[in-house]
Amino acid sequence: MPVIELENLRKDYGGATVMEGLDLTMEDGEFTVLVGPSGCGKSTTLRMIAGLEDVTDGRILIGGRDVTDLDPKERDLAMVFQDYALYPHMNVARNMSFALRLQRMDKAEIDRRVRDVAEVLGLTDYLGRKPAALSGGQRQRVAMGRALVRDASTFLFDEPLSNLDAKLRGQMRAELAETRQRVEKNMIYVTHDQVEAMTLGDRIVVMRAGRIMQVGTPEELFRRPRNLFVAGFIGSPPMNFLPGRIEEGRVVGEGFALPLGPGRAGGAAPSGAVTVGLRPSAFRRAADGDIPFRVEISEYLGATSVLVGRLGTARVQVEVDTPAPVRVGETLQLGVDPDQLHLFDPQTEAAL
Repeated sequence: MPVIELENLRKDYGGATVMEGLDLTMEDGEFTVLVGPSGCGKSTTLRMIAGLEDVTDGRILIGGRDVTDLDPKERDLAMVFQDYALYPHMNVARNMSFALRLQRMDKAEIDRRVRDVAEVLGLTDYLGRKPAALSGGQRQRVAMGRALVRDASTFLFDEPLSNLDAKLRGQMRAELAETRQRVEKNMIYVTHDQVEAMTLGDRIVVMRAGRIMQVGTPEELFRRPRNLFVAGFIGSPPMNFLPGRIEEGRVVGEGFALPLGPGRAGGAAPSGAVTVGLRPSAFRRAADGDIPFRVEISEYLGATSVLVGRLGTARVQVEVDTPAPVRVGETLQLGVDPDQLHLFDPQTEAAL
């Protein structure tokens, strides 16, 4: 599969620059996820790769070939859109084979490809049905199948699960992950859902306001975020952020005083001021814990509970293992592993 390279991409709309200096390399056979809030430029990036948006400046290379000015059909790409875009008067088989029929491919080859992909996607029994007779998840699989039968080098997915309900999204995530194991192709996937990004991506590209904030594996982004934005975006429930300061090997703030590991105080402002990042899962219940935490909201999820309370005046979420629900008003003694403390510069928001 070809390596895809974006070199110093810029995109202007109406004289306003919305993306500038975007550099990214997507490796051979990689499932790359572009994730970020609405308006961050992830779909625009995907559409520029597909050739559906003009590039204001910069280059797009696929397998070393400059495709920046080529038409979409010349790029050997297949795209799955947010809406299914199925033809309502055609059955599943004809929807999936539409692009192949336009190419006047041999009918026997078309039939073979459609049946092979239908078997992978669990659509064999639905080939004769029209879209109106399918569920939302089945329609999404047909849209994926239409891309897969083309046997392109790279598949582009633009928020393909966003129209599905929560339960079906979970099922389709699992099916997409399984399909990804069977189909050895480059895949570039756009989503605003960090859970999708974490569960599907080999590498994740976190974007904000047309800029790349960090690129890494799901584990790297979760354990070693480079800045405050990535730390707050990746992880569910999200990371807690608290103002603090470094004092004699500890980080101290309103309602907490936590020991720091060796060398963790470097890079703090002259005043010692830092922003402390604590994931809800970093807390643990401990009889010798030095953080008294009064529960204001208790969300019982079965094996775990998400608790909301305060450290000083700051509202904090805590995730703990719970065999039974925690009562509102109960005070817990909590501790924090020093290795799970994240420190950020309050001015630059960069990790320390």
